[in-house]
Amino acid sequence: MSETDVRAESVGTVVVAGAANLAIAVAKLVAGLISGSAAMLSEAAHSVADTTTEALLYLALRRGARPADVRHPFGYGKESYVWAFLAALFTFVAGAGFAITHGVTTILVHEHSGNYLISYVVLAVSFAIESVSLARAVRQIRGESRRWRTTPRRFLRLTADTAVKAVFLEDSAALVGLLLAAAGLTLSHRTGEELYDGLASIAIGVLLLVVAVVLAKANISLLVGRAIPERLRLEIEQELNELPAVERIDTLLTMQLGPDDILVAAKVDFRDEATGAVIEAAADEAERRLIERYPEIGYVFLDPTPSRPEARHRRARHTQEDPSQ
Repeated sequence: MSETDVRAESVGTVVVAGAANLAIAVAKLVAGLISGSAAMLSEAAHSVADTTTEALLYLALRRGARPADVRHPFGYGKESYVWAFLAALFTFVAGAGFAITHGVTTILVHEHSGNYLISYVVLAVSFAIESVSLARAVRQIRGESRRWRTTPRRFLRLTADTAVKAVFLEDSAALVGLLLAAAGLTLSHRTGEELYDGLASIAIGVLLLVVAVVLAKANISLLVGRAIPERLRLEIEQELNELPAVERIDTLLTMQLGPDDILVAAKVDFRDEATGAVIEAAADEAERRLIERYPEIGYVFLDPTPSRPEARHRRARHTQEDPSQ
């Protein structure tokens, strides 16, 4: 699958999720206003936050895909993480903040109107629609994990495509939130106590808070300049070491420039007998091999490093391994 196909699939996943959340938000809002349920109104806020998030993620994918220019020679890939981070903040403020606040208010002062039927119907329909959106995200995650020869869980944890990660987490949280809302409504219906409706609203807010924090941390890491997963880095190092003119790779640095754009920079100790022409040919061959195997690699820089031990000690960059990879 080409980079264009992957990007188009991510855009499609975001659009489907956004359309589903918009329709669900309207239905939940109407049901919440008619029934007076705090959990339903919190679910409406949840869906509104998700819809806004999808809009920001769509903007992130579009703006991040712009080609490189003179002012931005490495492209605009990192801009996608800025918009995705703003989406996570919106979920935190609008979704979690409203749900928790409204839940507390309901417990203290709210009286339910007693009309539960419409809430149950909307919850059931919403669950079906959210399941369709989640199924598309799961299908993309499984396809991408096979392409990268890893498990879906590991792909989801390490992927630089925060759009599909956000859709998966938000749709999963939406389904859990619907179950929480249904539980709160049912308990309030049976007991006549609004405590359970309010507690369900607070639980939905805490759930949104967790999702927002996870997504914010992922985007901050990528904005700072995160390396590619360790297994992939080792495969790249092996490719470079297999070049006939290469004696040793002293330092290998990588960075995610965008969801499908990787930078590779290495200090390479070439064999003593290698001429300038041989080194130039090896550099071209290295770039060809790496891009052929990993189309996401957009830039490859090789720095010939003297073989003197003191030079290697002075110039090499030492990094601490990330145990999460």
